[in-house]
Amino acid sequence: MVNQWKLKEIVLMSILGVVFGVIYLAFFLVGQGIRNILVPFGLGPLGYEVIFGIWFIVSIIAAYILRKPGVAFTAEVIAGVVEVLLGSAAGPGLILAAAIQGLGAEFAFAITKWRDYRLRILILSGIFAALFSFVWNLYSSGNIALAPSLLIAMLITRIVSGALLAGVLGKWISDQLAKTGVLRGYKLGKELQRRREKGAA
Repeated sequence: MVNQWKLKEIVLMSILGVVFGVIYLAFFLVGQGIRNILVPFGLGPLGYEVIFGIWFIVSIIAAYILRKPGVAFTAEVIAGVVEVLLGSAAGPGLILAAAIQGLGAEFAFAITKWRDYRLRILILSGIFAALFSFVWNLYSSGNIALAPSLLIAMLITRIVSGALLAGVLGKWISDQLAKTGVLRGYKLGKELQRRREKGAA
């Protein structure tokens, strides 16, 4: 799989992993803030769920730009490693969590045999990342002990967050980058160029 990637693709995937690893770490503070607001209402666990999709976004952006097997998974793991190296309070276990999220995101692309990168598949990727990570967190974070009604609310919130913050936002960010021309040497950039030429014809 790795030998199917060009050096420039590996470099871009690594850069994205590092950048979003930093962003992921910053969003722990955002999640904590939302959690603190919701605690008095008995909804503290929903604090992180609202923004959980952010922690899947690099897998979708990398996959959408490069369009090759294994990219979603690898980019997510790189981001997880960066978080740990930067001192995340979650510790090394975060790398395993990132791998599970990456597997979920990769699964959506695998279903299409890595041939479909339309918005609906990017949204599905965010949803699968949400589902995979939610099941993992049931035991790794002890969420299984929470009330069923709260768990259902958490699951729904995480799925919506994954669909919107990872799938929809991930596509939008990638498309904006492509419009600048910095991605012209990658699959997404080439696709945009073809559309422009077709529109001009």
